[in-house]
Amino acid sequence: MIRIAPAGRVLAVAAVASLALTACGGGDGGETAAQQQTGSAAPSSAAPPAAKGDGTLTIGTVLPQTGSLAFLGPPEFAGVDQAIKEINEAGGVLGKPVNKIHTDSGDTTTNIASQSVDKLLAQGADAIVGAASSSVSESIVDKITGAGVVQFSPANTSDSFTTIKDNGLYFRTAPPDKLQGRVLGDLIAGDGNDTVGILAMQDSYGSGLASQVSATAEAAGATIVERVDYDPKAAEFSADVAKIKAKNPKAIVLIGFEETSKVIQELVKQGLTADKHQWYMVDGNMSNTNYQDMPKGTLKGVKGTIPGAAAPEDFRKKLLEINPELEDYTYAAESYDAANLIALAAEAAKSDAPGDVAGKLMEVSKGGEKCKDFKTCVDLLKGGKDFDYDGLSGPVEFNEAGDPAVATIGVYQYGDNNQYPGKALEYRTGNIAG
Repeated sequence: MIRIAPAGRVLAVAAVASLALTACGGGDGGETAAQQQTGSAAPSSAAPPAAKGDGTLTIGTVLPQTGSLAFLGPPEFAGVDQAIKEINEAGGVLGKPVNKIHTDSGDTTTNIASQSVDKLLAQGADAIVGAASSSVSESIVDKITGAGVVQFSPANTSDSFTTIKDNGLYFRTAPPDKLQGRVLGDLIAGDGNDTVGILAMQDSYGSGLASQVSATAEAAGATIVERVDYDPKAAEFSADVAKIKAKNPKAIVLIGFEETSKVIQELVKQGLTADKHQWYMVDGNMSNTNYQDMPKGTLKGVKGTIPGAAAPEDFRKKLLEINPELEDYTYAAESYDAANLIALAAEAAKSDAPGDVAGKLMEVSKGGEKCKDFKTCVDLLKGGKDFDYDGLSGPVEFNEAGDPAVATIGVYQYGDNNQYPGKALEYRTGNIAG
């Protein structure tokens, strides 16, 4: 069950039962620490080569500097940078400063992500934070986990990663879309919309999220009168929007990335404006920068969902010292948490070997005394105490699939200036299992 909390407050939820999945067998007949956790529905045909640590934890990133999610790159890079800054100020990992290597993920129209992964693997990355796009991550997960390296995404929300073959090496701080879809579907129906049209980009993220929104909204009594899964690389979207217009829904759901600005322009052109139809958006297109050239008020009243708690004000101030030009903070906290969890797992394992790090990620995310930053947690560890890293983005308690077991979804609303405020209208918290 998903329960609603007043704005700025998260309700307590029951602990989620772990999802039991098959572990991958080791090549020598034994079971490594990493193989004790897996997101695979079935064992992979062969175990990855055992990547060995060299005593220095190296965290690489493959995050969007270019492409359709480029607006998410700055807060994600800043989140990683802030975490590593604090980690190194606290003495580093295994007595040495953490090494970081930033690379671009691009999007699915390019081969940038694959080239970036090759670079990171060649430079000895123990863990790779990224990608932001679920489809991009799907294109590189085999290369990363097949090399025996940890992949940790701060923003992948496609449900497919819950059962993807990852050799126990894939984790994420963003919750699967089953939760965001449930929240958005309930929100749409709860706002009194009994007819709904959906425009979703055609990929694992867009189509998967659209299906969950549809199922939830229909269960709540709404009717999906039209759903269009479009090509995000299309030059224009007039025919797609015309299909929605023909059904005249009360609510229009927009699920996409940067191309959403073109979709919005077409909606306005065909008279389906936000003051006549209630628009809803999602984390992939909720942006404070993409719609600034549109007439004032174009997005007024538009609601959208973003996984995770809003970045705290003091954290935002720290990020602005890293990057004074930041305007969006989406997935900054999740990126910060990802880097901290990797570092804490290495400390707990007393090793930077990726398999050892992966084998400790579940342990450092649950049980024990709660702590929210690397120094506090590592001091507890060195004092012989069990600790539980509760991140800025939420509890971050991993289940057997490497997904956060419990997560928070924020509901935001755009104002006159085509921007949404940093404070959510409300938060809805739920477990991933149901």
